[in-house]
Amino acid sequence: MENYLELVRKAKRGDTEAFAALYAEVYENMYRFALYTLRHTQDAEDVVGEAVTDAFASMKKLRSEEAFQGWIFQILSNKCKDKLREYTRKTCEWDGSFSETEHAIGQEESAIVRKSFFDLADEERMIIAMHLFFGYRSREIAEILHMNENTVRSKESRGLKKLAGKLGD
Repeated sequence: MENYLELVRKAKRGDTEAFAALYAEVYENMYRFALYTLRHTQDAEDVVGEAVTDAFASMKKLRSEEAFQGWIFQILSNKCKDKLREYTRKTCEWDGSFSETEHAIGQEESAIVRKSFFDLADEERMIIAMHLFFGYRSREIAEILHMNENTVRSKESRGLKKLAGKLGD
């Protein structure tokens, strides 16, 4: 298979096959991230599709070939954030049954966790997601995001403390 950076260079020049090869490498993790965040398969598929479409349309704007994965996940993260905002604007009817109330409380708690997660700084959110949701190690995250491994650990720790603080309130 072609060199990863060469694929990114070709995709930046408009090569759709190169972009498709890059997308094939990250699709599964993108979908998992979106599904975990949104908890709805159709919405997860939609935001992944939107993120990929936007990434392809703006591929020439990618500054660093090495940053492709972090860049496309940032686009996805923003799409998920937009979808979560849509969720908060939706209303639902309650027929008075206890099970629906219990379900609504679970949804409310889930929404609070998601909102707190998305209130984190972009880098913190990306690092935590890559570690917790996808199982990347600090070294791997550092390589993908072009950071020092200790910086990755420190940002993850800081982000988790912020998250715990927000959820403890």
